[in-house]
Amino acid sequence: MPQEFTSLQQMLEHIGREAASQKRVTLSLVIRAVGRRSFAPLLLLVGLILFSPLSGIPGVPTIMAILVLLVAVQLLLGRHYFWLPQWLLRRSISEKSLQRALHFLQRPAEVSDRWLRPRFRFLVHRTGTYVIATICVVIALALPVMEVVPFSASLAGVALTTFGLALVAQDGLLAIIAFVLTGLTAALILFSLLSGYFAA
Repeated sequence: MPQEFTSLQQMLEHIGREAASQKRVTLSLVIRAVGRRSFAPLLLLVGLILFSPLSGIPGVPTIMAILVLLVAVQLLLGRHYFWLPQWLLRRSISEKSLQRALHFLQRPAEVSDRWLRPRFRFLVHRTGTYVIATICVVIALALPVMEVVPFSASLAGVALTTFGLALVAQDGLLAIIAFVLTGLTAALILFSLLSGYFAA
């Protein structure tokens, strides 16, 4: 059963328990674990995947881009239950790969959870949520390009994770940090593309 998460560690532990008995872990199973009705946990999930070693698997950033795009657009359209195509939900990875990624994320989760608390809530309520969703659409559209720009997908993952944490914890300060990270990601992509253009 999906549950309300008050910390990043809680979410990681819950995903680990839900996946423990599976040889292959589908995206559908992971999404059911975090809750298909809530934008914040889904956004947090995508960010964590992109920040983790799983982002190095070919195609994963593009799959995550599709997931973010579908969920963010439906949020902007006012839907409260997000529809996702079956071909996307059937995508899977090995349980060992997932558990390695969860273990990798444990230490960052422990550190971040110490700093989470409600602050500047106007940035993560109503209008703030729609602004965040719009930015996430832009990030999602850029993610396929990030597969060829070193470190950019991971940086985008940090931005998405920070947005997700901001929404989960109602922490507007984290939202501000996420806006800055998004700007840095855009600057990295632009710099890389311009460098390649002038080198050619």
